[in-house]
Formats: sequence, structure tokens, C-alpha cells
Amino acid sequence: MRLRDFLFTLLLPAGFLGGGSFAQRPEITTRVANAEDCPVDLFFVLDTSESVALRVKPFGDLVAQVKDFTNRFIDKLTDRYYRCDRNLVWNAGALHYSDEVVLIKSLTSMPSGRNELKSRVTDVNYIGKGTYTDCAIKRGIEELLISGSHHKENKYLIVVTDGHPLEGYKEPCGGLDDAANEAKHLGIKVFSVAISPNHLDQRLNIIATDHTYRRNFTATSLKPTRELDVEETINTIIDMIKLNTEQSCCSFECQPPRGLPGLPGDPGNEGERGKPGLPGQKGEAGDPGRPGDMGPVGYQGMKGDKGSRGEKGSRGAKGAKGEKGRRGIDGIDGMKGEAGYPGLPGCKGSPGFDGAQGPPGPKGDPGAYGPKGGKGEPGDDGKPGRQGIPGSPGEKGAPGNQGEPGPAGETGDEGAPGIDGPPGERGSNGERGPPGLPGDRGPRGETGEPGPPGDQGREGPLGPPGDQGEVGPPGPKGYRGDDGPRGNEGPKGLPGAPGLPGEPGLMGERGEDGPPGNGTIGFTGAPGQPGDRGDPGINGTKGYLGPKGDEGEAGDPGNDNLTPGPRGTKGAKGHRGPEGRQGPPGPVGPPGPDECEILDIIMKMCSCCECTCGPVDLLFVLDSSESIGLQNFQIAKDFIIKVIDRLSKDERVKFEAGESRVGVVQYSHDNTQELVAMGDANIDNIGALKQAVKNLKWIAGGTYTGEALQFTKDNLLRRFTSDKRVAIVITDGRSDTLRDPTPLNSLCDITPVVSLGIGDIFRNPPNPDHLNDIACLSRPTRPGLSIQRDNYAELLDDTFLQNITSYVCQEKKCPDYTCPITFTGLADITLLVDSSTSVGSKNFETTKKFVKQLAERFLEAGKPADDSVRVSVVQYSGRNQQKLEAQFQYNYTVIAKAIDNMEFINDATDVNAALRYVTALYQRSARAEAKKRVLVFSDGNSQGITARAIERAVQEAQQAGIEIYVLAVGSQANEPNIRVLVTGKSADYDVVYGERHLFRVPDYTSLLRGVFYQTVSRKIAVD
Repeated sequence: MRLRDFLFTLLLPAGFLGGGSFAQRPEITTRVANAEDCPVDLFFVLDTSESVALRVKPFGDLVAQVKDFTNRFIDKLTDRYYRCDRNLVWNAGALHYSDEVVLIKSLTSMPSGRNELKSRVTDVNYIGKGTYTDCAIKRGIEELLISGSHHKENKYLIVVTDGHPLEGYKEPCGGLDDAANEAKHLGIKVFSVAISPNHLDQRLNIIATDHTYRRNFTATSLKPTRELDVEETINTIIDMIKLNTEQSCCSFECQPPRGLPGLPGDPGNEGERGKPGLPGQKGEAGDPGRPGDMGPVGYQGMKGDKGSRGEKGSRGAKGAKGEKGRRGIDGIDGMKGEAGYPGLPGCKGSPGFDGAQGPPGPKGDPGAYGPKGGKGEPGDDGKPGRQGIPGSPGEKGAPGNQGEPGPAGETGDEGAPGIDGPPGERGSNGERGPPGLPGDRGPRGETGEPGPPGDQGREGPLGPPGDQGEVGPPGPKGYRGDDGPRGNEGPKGLPGAPGLPGEPGLMGERGEDGPPGNGTIGFTGAPGQPGDRGDPGINGTKGYLGPKGDEGEAGDPGNDNLTPGPRGTKGAKGHRGPEGRQGPPGPVGPPGPDECEILDIIMKMCSCCECTCGPVDLLFVLDSSESIGLQNFQIAKDFIIKVIDRLSKDERVKFEAGESRVGVVQYSHDNTQELVAMGDANIDNIGALKQAVKNLKWIAGGTYTGEALQFTKDNLLRRFTSDKRVAIVITDGRSDTLRDPTPLNSLCDITPVVSLGIGDIFRNPPNPDHLNDIACLSRPTRPGLSIQRDNYAELLDDTFLQNITSYVCQEKKCPDYTCPITFTGLADITLLVDSSTSVGSKNFETTKKFVKQLAERFLEAGKPADDSVRVSVVQYSGRNQQKLEAQFQYNYTVIAKAIDNMEFINDATDVNAALRYVTALYQRSARAEAKKRVLVFSDGNSQGITARAIERAVQEAQQAGIEIYVLAVGSQANEPNIRVLVTGKSADYDVVYGERHLFRVPDYTSLLRGVFYQTVSRKIAVD
């Protein structure tokens, strides 16, 4: 029997090492199959949330790649024989998750359960909602502990996820850090495998046990090298598991048969203290300690004298946000309370993990030799005695075969060249490398006869730890331990994303008056024209005569005086004479306002004459799915509030009961809709509604847009019964139509719809087909508006907000104030537009709109025939910079297109050259019998031109039969030049003629206000 065992042991390694016919013998195969197995528990955690399922089209493609990765991985879970006479076998299971965790298959042995596990993985349908990765990892840990093997060091999790979301909602199972720490505490190794592209590496690094379990593993890819990348990921992970498992499964020593018990040796030295066990379970909170004694009452300090008020400083510049302050000094410890009652002893902790092998201890002193005994008589075989002292170690085995070199790692991204640092100090010697793999087991020798008891041996090495005992029953929950010391402050994190714009601050205090100006006194203005002589005043009435005095007594006659006396006082005024003849008539006064000017005055004085928007019901449908992202969700809420404010301020829409109303529906996946609207119990005004919008929380689930639109129709539109309403849908344009069959055109028959499609957090563009369906663009009746933007920040652009409010208020109610014009004969009218630098590009665009209004009014006026009135458009700037945009057309469509295509010249100003160019144009193209009229846009300023030169140019035009009208904008006009442009005279200015041929506005925006264009066109058209 012993000989057969010896031969078998001798032949077994020879068969494996030689690769000859011995490896094929049936008895060897049976021996391998019966060897002790070393099981590995492997569990897959697969992400099938919305951010994975709906990221690329077709929807679910990345989930299909994840399932393919998992099945290929399962196919490679094959047994392996280690030279330590053990087999590596696999137990595998899987789950998938979103906002719920669904078990695919518990741990099952391979290869017997391989087909069933692969079949169940293939049948997985994605959930497509939120992402609760922490819950999924903890469920995977639970499955490994409940149904796995007893080898705690051979348990692995394969977590396949994209790492989203980064922030935004509370993770319901304690968070990703807590789940990863729990796996590390239990000795479970976790591989994190990315679902690419656009995965979050910082989250995947948290999941992995360490950086070697993350590397660049990927389960999906949109690159052509996907197959190679996935294959390399699978092979690398399996090789790592096999290497780790071989070290743990083959770490035992040979134990030869026991010999006869030796003599009892001297007691050994005290062994080293064992490693501390794992901490016990968290105990219940102890009773609170008694409050400490109250400290002495402090004295109240004396009130200080009131200081004098300091001078007000100048307002400083706005400072940048400061860095995070240093950690504050720890507070003074409070008084120690009385000791509480001693707690019950806690349960015994589980045995700790094996630590790294320590350095060998110092060699001990040799023990004293015992007296040599004589050879005794062989006695009868006794009962087996106690285990003797281990014998001396056997001979060192032959070195093991060198393993194959591992696969080359992927080339990392090339980093930027760093600054050359100073030469470092010489490093110390490196740590000792790990021991090599044990050699092949040697042949077992024959058992020899027991020899005489040997001398006392030296203390042997510490034996290997025994097998782990069975898990004992759980003990009672221990009391809460003392709080540990506070950890060091962590490194400063990267700066966060820029926050949303804050609310406007309070108005600052009024600054001090600035220093007095140092300008010079301007030139004296030109003398004004003498005013007209007033009418003679009315003669006053005749005064009453005073009473006659009493007659005096006669005096004595005096001596004769030859010289005449002084002249007597003037007598009383006589009676009024007869009326004289009527005098000549006075000069003619200026003409009164015409019909258009009266309308303009009425519109300026009457606020009810302006166009009004409303009542209108506004419906917002807000996408709150995971692919939106928290920051984008906040921006979308700000957009809703800004649209409401714009309509209230700019369009004077009244959001109140009986007027316009607003409602907001936010949605994600099935039955997650949330409605806030005016008329709710706690929303009685527009301010309360805006606050309710701010309080909306991000749902971060799937995307069921069709169901949300149907919800809006059923729950909001039945409350808003106005005939005029607009719905605005804000989404990333990727509805899960596989899970949500509700059509996207639910609102098409009820209200116009604006679909705003914005790129998601993965920078994927919105789906234009979905946006067109939401906006009803395929229907001939009630088509809406479909808009696409790259990112959510563009929603807050001022121009974009203006376009949205203009669309909402495109059907304004305006009073019909028009003053018609009529042409009785032929007329050729030219609009001469200033395109110089002094105008500016923005004002030039305003001028183009005004010119289009004039052209439309001229060409749509009453006239004998369609071609009776023709309009041409010329823009001018410096010398030889006149451009004919349209030459005497009677088709408004052609004129409007030419005006839209006008480009700003942006150069000097030469009005004389422009007038001569127009005069030549009339001489070439005008009709002889037509009335020739030109409207010149000018402020009278022209480089290097005198009033006399302008007078000659105007007179040349007048001699050609051209009547000139001038439109001056702003308060910086050159008045002398303006008068010459109007009348063609630099000396005498005809006020009446000037009133009819000169138009003034304070700024360019006033061109488009009221009925000013009607006033201008009316005066030009009147004969």
C-alpha cells in the first residue's frame, strides 16, 4: 500500500511537467478531479439606468453591449489546476439595477450553471430610470456573503457602470463611499468597469478597491477597437483573479506522518501578542451624562464711549471670492461628566485579516543539551500520543518555473512636460520582495524506524493559522464605543462648477459728489430768427372826471405885469374820436397739426392706445430626467421665471385671477409628474408660483415625455380654459419611446407648442424627430415652433428670451389708428439713408426697419395705377461711397428684400456727394411728368463741407425738379446746415416751408414709436 502511494506521488508531477502520456492516464485524471477545490465567487453588478439606456441611438444599444460583455466574461470562467494539487472553480451570479435592484441569478457553480446564467443575462430588459449604484453594490455584497463559499479572500464584484450621476440627489443606501468601504472591510475585491463614452472616472475610482482594480477597464465602446478593448479587459481581470487565488489557495505547508512522541521539552518563551480583532458592531447609545456644574456668572463690562463718526470712504472694487479659511482652533474641552455605568461586554469580534509577514526575529540562545540516554528495549505499540514537537524543516525544494510575462499595459495619455526638478537624494534600499511561489512537492519517503530521542531542538517557526471556525450565533448588540479622534483635514477639493447667477443685491449708498468739471464755455449759438410782430393791443377805457372844486373869493387886483406868466397845466383828455380804417393783414402763421400728428399726440398721451398681449395661459413642461443634470435643471427653472418676468414687464401681461395664468409640470419616468399652477390651494399670486417653481426638486429618473404631455392635457388644460394659450416643452429631446408608447403630439389639437431641445450632460444633440412631433410641425393646422440649442446656458440669453416672449405675444391687440394717404398722379420717391460711422451699426438696423415701413406705406397707398408710385433706396457715406440698393420699384417684396440685404458702410459723411448722386439718378431714370421727392437722413454734419457748398448742391437738385425732405435724428444736429438742406438758402429761412419739410426725433428708437412713419409719409405724399 505504501509503495503504491509512493509511485503515484512520484508519477503525478512527472506527468504534468513532462506533458507526456502520463497526463492522459485515467487514474491521473480521476486524481485531479478528486483534488480539493478552491472556489472563487464572482458577482456582476450591471447598470441599466436611463443615462446608459438612452445615451446613444438606438436606445438600449449600450445595454446590449453590457450584456454581451457579461456573457463573454462568463464563457471564460473555466477551471484551472494549480500545482499545489488544487483546482480553481468558479461560482458566478449577476444583478442589474436602476432605481431598483433586480436579481438576475444568484451564485451558481460553473460550468454546470453557465448556460442558464447567460440566458438570463440575455433576457434582461433595461429599467431606464435613476441610478442607485450604492444600493446595487450592497445587494451584490449580500449575495456573496449569503450564498458564496467560505473563502472570504476569494470574493469579487464586477461593477459595470458609467458612474453617473455625479451630484444632485441623496443616494438612498448611504452613498457610494459607504458601499465601497463596506466591501473593503469585508475583504471583497471590487473591479469597476466603465460604460464608455462619457463615464465619470472619479466615481469609478471610488468604487474600485484600489487603482489596480480600475485601470482602463471598459465594457462598451463606440470606437472601432471595441472588440479588442473588451477582450483585453476580460483577460486582464481573469488573470488578476487567478494570480490572487493561487497565492491564497496554495499557501499551506506539507505535513508528514506523525512520529513517536518525544520527551517533553522545556517550556518555550512567551509568544507574540496576537493581532487585534475587528471592531464589534456599533452599540446602542449610552445614557446621557449628568450636566456639569454651571460656571460663575461673568461681570458685565462697562459701556464704552461713543466714537466719532468716521468719514465715508469711497466705494471699493468688488473683491474676488476668497479662498477657504483655515481650520479653526479646537475649542476648550468641557467639564468631564461623572462616569456612567459600565457597559456590558461586547461580542467577540471576528478574527482579523492576516497581516503582512513581519521581519524574522533575532536568533534565540541555544538550549542546554540533555544527557544521552541508553538504548531501550522496544516496547509494545502504545496508543497514539500527543503531537510532538515539529521536526526540523525539510530540504529546500527546487525553484519553481518562471511564470510567463504579463500582458503589456495600455499606453497612458501623454502628459505635459514638467519643470525639471532638482536632483533628488539617493534613495534607501528597497523593501524585500515577496517570497517566490512554493516549489513542486517532493516524493514521499518510506517511514523509517523510530530513532532514539534527539537532543532538545531549537524553537521552531510559528505554524500556519488554522482554518476559520464556524460562524457563531450573533451576540447582543454592544454599547456604543468612544468617539475616535477627529481625522486630519482632507486636501482642498477642485473648484466647483460656477454657480447660478444670484439675486440682484440691494442698491448701494449714494456716492460722494465728484470733483467739479473743467470744461470750457461753449461757443455762442447762432442768433434766432426775429419773431413775428404781435397784434396791436386794445385801447384802455376813458377815466372818470374828478369833482369840481369850490369857487374861491375874488382877490385884490394886482399891479400890471408886463412879462407873461408860466404856462398853465394841461387840460383833461377829450372825448374818444370816431373809429379809423382797418389796417393791413398780418403775416401767415405756421400750419396746425394734421391728422397723423394728432394721432401721434393721442398715442403719446394715452396708455390704452398701446398694443397689449393677453390674456394668455402659459404652460411649461419641464424635463427632470437623469440625463438633464442638476445644474441644467436649475437653469431651466430660472428660464421659466425670467420668461414670466419679461411678459409682465415688457408686454404688460397681468398674471392674476381672471387674466393670464401659468402652470408648470415637471416629469421623469412613469407616474412621477408634479404640477404647480396658479389656482392651487397655496398659490394665489404670481410670486407664490415663482417660489413653487424654485422649490421643485430634480427627479433624476427616466424620460417619458409622451406620458407627461398627456398628463398636462388631462390635468392642466382642463383648468386653463382660455382661447389663447401657449405650451413650452423644455427637454433634451430623447424620450424613451420603447417604454412610453404615449404619442408625443398630445397637445397638437389644443394649443400651439414650442419644443426647446437642449443638449444633455453627455453633449449629445437632441432628437429632431421627437422635437418636431412635440411641436406638431407635421400638421397643417396649429403648427408650433421647434428650437435646438447646444447647452442650457443659452436659454438665459437676452435675445433668446426676447424671441420667446415675442412668439407668445405674436397676436397682440392693437388700436387701429391710421391716417390714409393718396397719390393723385405719378411720383418717384427716393429714400437717401445715412450709412456713416456716426450712425452706428445698431442704429443703422433700426433705420432699415423704418425705411421698410415708409416703402410699404408709399406702395400700398391709394393711386391711379399700380406703377404710379415708385420707390428707390440709396445709402451713402463718404465721397464716392453711394450705393443704389433698389432703383424705382413698385413691388414692395423686391424693395423689402433689398433693404434687408443692405450692409453698413461705416465710413465718413459726405451729404453733398450723395445729393449730386441722387440728382444724376433722377436725370437718368425718373419720369418727366412724375413728382420727384427725396427724404434725406442727415444730422447736417459733413466732413469738410461748408453751408455754401451744401446750398449749391441743394439748388442743383431743385433746378432738376426735386423736392427735398430732411429727417434729423438726435440733439447734436448742425442747425445752419440743416436749414440749408431744407430750403437751399443760407440767408433767409422760411419757417412755414421748414415745418413741412423737416422732421426731428430725439433718438433712433423713436423712429419706430407710435405713428411717426405715418406722419412722415403723409407730408411727403401731400401735394
